[in-house]
Amino acid sequence: MSKSDPERFRTEVELNELPEHTLLNVIRMPENEPMSPVRLIARRFGYALGLIIMVALVVYFDKDGYSEHLTFVDALYYSAVSLSTTGYGDITPVTQVARLINIIIVTPIRLAFVILLVGTTISVLTEESRKAWRIQRWRKKMRNHTVVIGYGTKGRSAVAALLADGVSPNEIVVVDTDPTALEMASNAGLVSVNGSATKSEVLKLAGVPKAKAVVVAPSSDDTAVLVTLTVRELSPHGWIVASVRESENQHLLEQSGADSVVISSETAGRMLGLATVTPSVVEMMEDLLSPGEGFSVAERPVGEDEVGANPRHLADIVLGVVRSSELYRIDSPEAETVEPGDRLLYVRRVFSDDVPNP
Repeated sequence: MSKSDPERFRTEVELNELPEHTLLNVIRMPENEPMSPVRLIARRFGYALGLIIMVALVVYFDKDGYSEHLTFVDALYYSAVSLSTTGYGDITPVTQVARLINIIIVTPIRLAFVILLVGTTISVLTEESRKAWRIQRWRKKMRNHTVVIGYGTKGRSAVAALLADGVSPNEIVVVDTDPTALEMASNAGLVSVNGSATKSEVLKLAGVPKAKAVVVAPSSDDTAVLVTLTVRELSPHGWIVASVRESENQHLLEQSGADSVVISSETAGRMLGLATVTPSVVEMMEDLLSPGEGFSVAERPVGEDEVGANPRHLADIVLGVVRSSELYRIDSPEAETVEPGDRLLYVRRVFSDDVPNP
C-alpha cells in the first residue's frame, strides 16, 4: 500500500481543524440575558432618529448652499427624505460646498440608515460573525480549565460543587449530546460542546489536552472506560476523575488512566443503609456533601504558624493531611505533625457570603 493510500480512507476532516464559523452548532458559548424585542426596536428607532437629526444639523449649518433658504424644519424634512432615499427633489444642494458635504457626510449616513431598515438580516449575519469570533477567542485562550463529560445528574452535581468552591463558570466546559442538557449548561453560563466524548476530535474541541482536570460522568460504565482511555491519551498529565456505577468496573477505569474513581451505586447504597439505622448521620453527610450550605469538606494550605503542630490541636476540625499528593487520615502516623507544603482537609462552615478558601 502506498503512503497516500491511508488518506483515501480519511473521509472526514477533524473538527478541531475546521474554521470557527462551521462550529456554531457544535460549540455553544454562554450568552448574556437577551434583550426584549420592544427594546431592540426602540434602540434601532433611536439610532435612525439620531442619524436624521445629525444630517439635519449638518444641512442647517450650510443652509445657504441649497436651492432655497432653509429653516431647521426644512433641514429635518430634507434629512428624512434624503436618508429614506425618497428624494422628492424639491430641496437640492446647489453650491460646491453643499454638494461636497452630501458626498462625504450625507451619503455614508444614508447607507447606514438603509442598513438600519434591513437590520434583521444584517443582525443575523452579525450575530453569527460575533459568535464565531467569540469561539475563536475562547479556543485561543482556554487552558487550565475543567472539562465535564456528561451533564446528567452526576455531571450537574459536579459542576455545582466546582462553582461552590469558587471555580468561575467560564472555566468549565461541558461535553454532551443531549440538546436539553446543553441548553441547561448554557443557561448556567458554561461553555458547551455538542458531540460524543468517545471521539478524540470532540475532546480536542473541548480543550482536553490543555485542561487542568476532566470529570468523566456518562450514564454507562463502558462509555466511562472508553472516554477515560481517550482522555488519558490526549492529556497524559491531566487529572481525571471518573464515575462508575458498579465497583467491579473500578479497576478498568483505573487501568484506563483515571486518577480518582467514584462508585455511585455503592455510595448510594451506604447512604440508604445508614438512613435506616442512623438517619441523622445521613443528614450530616448530605450537609457535608452539599455545596454552598451548612458545613462542607474543604482543603487549604497550612499557615506558617501551624507548621510543626499536631493537626488535632488546630482551630479547624482536620480530617486528614495531603502531602505530596497523598492523603493521610488524621489517625495515621504520617499526620502527627504538619509539615511545610502540606494541605489540610478540614470541615468548613459555609455562609451565604463566604469567599471560598484557596
